[in-house]
Order: sequence, then structure tokens, then C-alpha cells
Amino acid sequence: MATNENLPPNVIKQLAKELKNLNEIPPEGIQVGVNDDNFSIIYADIEGPAGTPYENGVFRMKLILTHDFPHSPPKGYFLTKIFHPNIATNGEICVNALKKDWSPSLGLRHVLIVIRCLLIEPFPESALNEQAGKMLLENYDEYARHARLYTGIHALKPKPKFKTGAISESTTALNVEQKNTSIKGVDQKNAVSGATAQLPSPLAPKLENGQDLPAAVTSTETGVPVGQKKEVGLAKVPTDKKKIDARKKSLKRL
Repeated sequence: MATNENLPPNVIKQLAKELKNLNEIPPEGIQVGVNDDNFSIIYADIEGPAGTPYENGVFRMKLILTHDFPHSPPKGYFLTKIFHPNIATNGEICVNALKKDWSPSLGLRHVLIVIRCLLIEPFPESALNEQAGKMLLENYDEYARHARLYTGIHALKPKPKFKTGAISESTTALNVEQKNTSIKGVDQKNAVSGATAQLPSPLAPKLENGQDLPAAVTSTETGVPVGQKKEVGLAKVPTDKKKIDARKKSLKRL
């Protein structure tokens, strides 16, 4: 159990119970930070309500409990800069729930909900920020523009981060798959080339003794293996020789 010299034990006990409830069942758009060592300062992150100039913003605030709490109301401050009629430039909050409407029976949940509702419906008549209050009464569009500007600069909700690990793993798997596919393609190409090299060609040129001519020996003019032309020439030589011998014999007879 936390101890705090400014708060009596019975108040600390009651606060511990309330803070536990706020942590387990937080109000809409509000997250409470619990400091187990010091209950006299309560932190909360308030999401800007939709449809207001504070939409998409997260505003951190704190409630400071006095030594006579809950008989005296806590003091509230916005730690995140905000342009609002009821919030001073130093972050001090002006809301009736923390002043004349305070009651010891009111809990922290009620106070936090009222403060978030203040972002939805400001009260320019009791403004701590006179510029914002005057602008809200005279020109709402200009007021809203200023408020959105502050929200975008100081309270913009961080965008969710991508899971880089998952993306990296997917990318790595894709690269490995592509690499394996490329290697497989090369292996297939080599296998085909090897098989082709081992297969005997039906058009391989032959010498007279039946041996194969080297495949690299080709005609530069036609690209046809020289052996093929040579083989054709060899086939015609015996026929021409017989004709010549026959003519010689005929001449001798004459």
C-alpha cells in the first residue's frame, strides 16, 4: 500500500480502490496513470472527442490532491498545450466540478468525465484564456482553426507502427523463394544442356571410316558441318572413277 504524508490512511485506501476501478474499467476516451508510490498526483490521458477541434489528439493532464482531500477539490492542470477558453496558458483548468460544484462524495471518475465534456462544450463566459473565449463567441471557425492547429502541433495521436519484423520475415521469405526459383531454373537449364550434350545427333557427319567429325568443324559460309559436305563428296568419287575407267577401256579397244 502506498503512503503519502499529505493524505490520511483512510483516504489513501479509498483512492486505491477508485484507481483500481479506473484502471480496470476506464471511462470512455480516458486512460488513468496510477502511481503506486504517490496517490496525491493522478495522471490521465484524454482523447479529443470526435467532431471537436481536439479530435485525433491525446491530452495529458494531472489532478493534484490537497492534504484535506476529499473535503477540498483537487486542482487540475493540462500538461499538453491546448487552445481552450477554460484552460489557461499554464494548463490550469477552470470547471465548476473542481470549484463551487465540488462535493466530497464526487469521485475521480466524475471529475475526469466532466473535464473531457469540457472539450465538447466550452464555457467562454468563465474563460481563463480570454483570447480563446472571445474568439469562440465572435468567430467559431477561427477559434476552431486555432484549436486544431494546437492539436496538430502538440497533441496529435501517434500513428500505429508497422510490425517491421513480420514485414522483414515476409520479404526475406520472398527473396529466398525467388532465389531458389532462379537456382532451380539454372539447374534445369544445365540439366537440359547436359542431356543434349550426351544425346547422339542423328545428323552428325561421318568420315569414310565411320568415325564422327568434330562438331565444331563447320562451314563459315553455310554453317553446315564441313563433314556433311565432305561426306557427300566422298560418296560421288567412286562413281566418277568407274566412268573414267570404263572410258579408258573403250579407248583401248579402239
